[in-house]
Order: sequence, then structure tokens, then C-alpha cells
Amino acid sequence: MLKGKKIILCVTGSIAAYKAAILTRLLVKEGAEVKVMMTAYAKEFITPLTLATLSKNPVLTEFFNPENGDWNSHVDLGIWADAMVIAPASANTIAKMANGIADNLLLTTYLSARCPVFIAPAMDIDMLNHAATTENLDTLKKRGHYIIEPATGDLASGLSGKGRMEEPEKIVETLVSFFGNTSQKKK
Repeated sequence: MLKGKKIILCVTGSIAAYKAAILTRLLVKEGAEVKVMMTAYAKEFITPLTLATLSKNPVLTEFFNPENGDWNSHVDLGIWADAMVIAPASANTIAKMANGIADNLLLTTYLSARCPVFIAPAMDIDMLNHAATTENLDTLKKRGHYIIEPATGDLASGLSGKGRMEEPEKIVETLVSFFGNTSQKKK
């Protein structure tokens, strides 16, 4: 169901960023064309080289390449994509999305996106349950975005509870189901 779909996978600063490698591989295996976008903090958890190798595309982290001036147009990227998947989505990025803050390539592309947006939160239980985060997620839901609920289990902090990014296989299932249902509606 993802064959030929153009997906922007956005990776933010979270220990769950390692799952982006698995997610990238699964999306490519399903036939999707994947462009990975990373925040500066995401690069602290997983290297762009890993995700570039798996996606078969350069990883986008900045508006332009300072070595040669190549421009990464957030507008073109927002028009190109069939889906934007933010996985893992940190509390910081979720807050900025909900409030229209555009201080990096990922967020400016988000504001330019014409496609469905899927958000897979990953954070500690207290951050997830904080009123600010729940209000931000509610705002994004009201805008028509799809929240892929985090799983429950052991967290990086040592606590246990809801906050683990959903497994990559489940995220792919969500996308396959979404595109399968939209294909059926168009017939």
C-alpha cells in the first residue's frame, strides 16, 4: 500500500530516535520513497549517515548546504510529500508545531505541508501527562493530524508507564491502513 508514496520522516531529539532506522527500513521495504529530516538534537541520538544509507536519500537537517549552497526548500518538500511522519516526536517539537513556531527546517516544512501529518510522541510519562503537552496534542488533533499513541513500558528515565514511541511496525501499519482506506474512498 505504500508503493510510490512519498514520505517525509521527521526525527526529533529523543532516545527513541534509534527506532527511526527500523522505521526507515520498513517504509523503504514497503515501496515508499523516504526523505528523512532531523533536528539538531536528533543527531545526538542517531547519525544522519545511518538514515541516509537506509533511505537512499541525503538526510535534511538545514535550510541549505554551507559547502555548496544547495537549498532545501521547505515549500517544495511540503508539496512533494504524501505524508509527513514525526517519529519520535519530542515534547519540544510538539509544542512548536501546536504554536506555529518555525525555527528549523522540520518545522517550516511542517507549516508548508499539504499532506496528512502523523505524530508519534516519545517522552517520559510526566512530560506526556503534563497539561501543556496534552493541550498541544489536542490542538494538533483538532487540526486533523493523526496521533499515534505512545506505548506503555519501561522508559529511559527508569520509570515505567506510557511514553514509549510506538513500535515502527505499528507505525507502518497505521500508514498502510490510512492509504488503503483513502484508496478505497477514491474508487
